[in-house]
Parts: sequence; C-alpha cells; structure tokens
Amino acid sequence: MKAVILAAGKGTRMGALTDDLPKPMLPVEGKPILEHIISGIAAQGVCEFCLITGWKAEVIEQHFGDGSSLGLSISYARQEVQDGTGKAPELAKSFVGDDPFLLTYGDILVRPKTYATMVERFGQGEFSGLITVTPGEDVTKGAINFFDDQFCLRKIVEKPSLEQLDQLRTDRWLKEGDPMWYNAGIYIFRPVVFDHTAKLQKSPRGEYELTDAIATMIDAGEPIAGAKTEGRWIDVRDPEVLKSLS
Repeated sequence: MKAVILAAGKGTRMGALTDDLPKPMLPVEGKPILEHIISGIAAQGVCEFCLITGWKAEVIEQHFGDGSSLGLSISYARQEVQDGTGKAPELAKSFVGDDPFLLTYGDILVRPKTYATMVERFGQGEFSGLITVTPGEDVTKGAINFFDDQFCLRKIVEKPSLEQLDQLRTDRWLKEGDPMWYNAGIYIFRPVVFDHTAKLQKSPRGEYELTDAIATMIDAGEPIAGAKTEGRWIDVRDPEVLKSLS
C-alpha cells in the first residue's frame, strides 16, 4: 500500500501563522503536523509517499526531501489551483498505479493505531474504498455518513444544513439515538476512485468535492468499508486547536 497526503492549502484560518509556512508544517510537540502523520503511516509498513503540495510547497519539499532520511521514498505533485479535495488526488494517479493507497489530509492528527485499524479493516473484504468516521463532531462542518449492519457506507452528505438533517430524519436515514458519524478525513482507495473523480462537477461551493466522488462510487455499487477512529482525532483547523496541542 502507498500513501497520498493532501498538503496544498494555505490554511487561511491560521492567519499570520501560515504567511511563511504551509499549514501542515506548523509545529506540534516540536515537529511539523505532517511529520507526525508520515511517521504514523510509515509505522504500518507503508514506505512510498506522494505529498500534494501547493502553498509554500518548497518548505515541505526542502524539509522532507526524497524521504531517505526517514527511510522512506517521498515524491511530490503540485496543486497549482486550489479548487477542492476532489481533483487533488488525481495528481497522484501515476504514483498510485494499480495499488491501493491511503489518503489523508495534512492537518488531521490521529494515533498511529488508527492507520493500523484502517489497513486491517480494508483487508477484511473486497472493498473499493474505506472511510474513517468519528462521532460527536458538528456534521454541518464536514460530512455525515450512514452505514449498513456490516458498517459499509450507504450514504454520505457533505456539510448538511439543518434543513437537510431534518429531511434525513423524515426519510429515516437519521434515527433518534443513532450516532452522527462525522467524516474523519482519512481514506483508503483502490484506483477505481479516479474513474469517479474524473467525472466530478463543481459543488455549489465552487469546488470539486471528494465526497461527491464517494457518493457516485456508492451509486455504482462499489463497496466502501467504514472504520471508526479510536482515541485521538484532531482536525488542526484554527489557532485555538493548534495552541491546545502545544
């Protein structure tokens, strides 16, 4: 298995902190967020990484180089236009080849065991993808996911409005007492995902959404496993979160 990390954004909510650094390079416990992510994934035996860079790309590329100092192979692809998460993975298409790959954002911190759980779960069936979820987050800021009895994905709704949540209750997708499964932003995909990202149209937000590609995978009958994150899951979204980690 290979790994692709989306690390192109500036992180505008970080304000002046990202004037000279890309958000994934902000320090947590003495080393960049991105280094925590790479080491956690590498601990599962993944040796080949592709980092999708953009804002201040040279900072990331100079820090990690070819990965040899970490005993890894790291390559890069630049996202010149920040037009959403749906198209960014396509920049790693040639890197991926025919292999499954773990995909994560460069600002999400989890325990290394989460990656191990993902790899184990993905190996339990003939899955085309895997999506991680966590309970208790505000789904209107991310995506809400619905699963069957085997914890395979049946439906995904990106940043649902309160009206959409009411409709999901009316349609019995969302039942009283059920957990709201928030998209944790870490995935495993087989290359078939690129068949779906290639057909994406821009969302009402004016961006290509990865969750739209996942929705069409579901419609096409591609089996997508769910995996629950255990313990730490942190979206380093703003300075307050970053400060809490120091």
